[in-house]
Amino acid sequence: MDNKIKKYLALTIFVIIFLIAAGCFLNPDEKEDNPPPDRLSSIPEDAVKMLPENDLFPPILHSDEWEYPVPMPYPINSAGGEDSAFITPDGEDFYFFFTPDVSKSAQEQVTDGVTGIYWSKRNGREWEMPERVILQKRNRLSLDGCLFIQDNIMWFCSVREGNQREIDFYIAYLRDGRWTDWENAGSLLNVDYGIGELHITSGDKEMYFHAEKDSGAGGLDIWVCKKVDDMWQPPENVTAVNTPEQEGWPFVSENGNELWITRRYNGYPGLFRSIRENGGGWSEPELIISQFAGEATLDREGNLYFTHHFYKDAVMLEADIYVAYRK
Repeated sequence: MDNKIKKYLALTIFVIIFLIAAGCFLNPDEKEDNPPPDRLSSIPEDAVKMLPENDLFPPILHSDEWEYPVPMPYPINSAGGEDSAFITPDGEDFYFFFTPDVSKSAQEQVTDGVTGIYWSKRNGREWEMPERVILQKRNRLSLDGCLFIQDNIMWFCSVREGNQREIDFYIAYLRDGRWTDWENAGSLLNVDYGIGELHITSGDKEMYFHAEKDSGAGGLDIWVCKKVDDMWQPPENVTAVNTPEQEGWPFVSENGNELWITRRYNGYPGLFRSIRENGGGWSEPELIISQFAGEATLDREGNLYFTHHFYKDAVMLEADIYVAYRK
């Protein structure tokens, strides 16, 4: 969402140099299997858990296809910041970005030992305690987020040593229950195509992502790369969903018939849905949830998960993951 984008884009070459330098002073003999610091104990003692009853800008539902959105329960949400969620189609595995204090800068987050990607497994009707997903050697620093998973492959963005730009996309592989063998997604996607937060359709045929390009409609636009002979082709502007304003954070339903984007409505981020038409194009996006709602992810049943930010006096107080259950 907007605040996170500003935070990430504020990172400069200085941060990359900082990462390299800081890594040199960490203990190179530290074992990768050592557990990271505890997520919940890292939250400031004076942090106040925001609740729907004290939310000045609650989400507004504009569709009768879903129940009214509610916060995901503990232990997913906390008094820290939960953001950028992804749920697997079967609804069994839930991933999200966490930072203990949303007021901290990216430079501070990268060294706190807890900010990053977390995973929780569904156990019946409950969610298990989230675990940190380690995507970097423990003697090196990185700031990881904006993940997407398809089968045993994870795509995620990261600020780390060796990047080709300030924020690169990486790929990791699920082997024996662990995400490992991470590698840079390559210069074609990171540099030539300039991909931003992304979603790849079932069958690995299309990659939707947001980016700001001179040839776009203005601001962030939604773009698509099609795969031909195992190669991603140059990006095409998805003109049906783009405007001179900002459109970003795409999600495509498992059946490929719905494209979800985040766009401003009445001055606040909102969730819009576009339907694939008979000719294969996309319909005019319709507003589904407004007022600090963004970054949609859906399971196979059509339950809608998204990020909601709590604001007061133009200051973000906290971020939680909300869910609107399909009727």
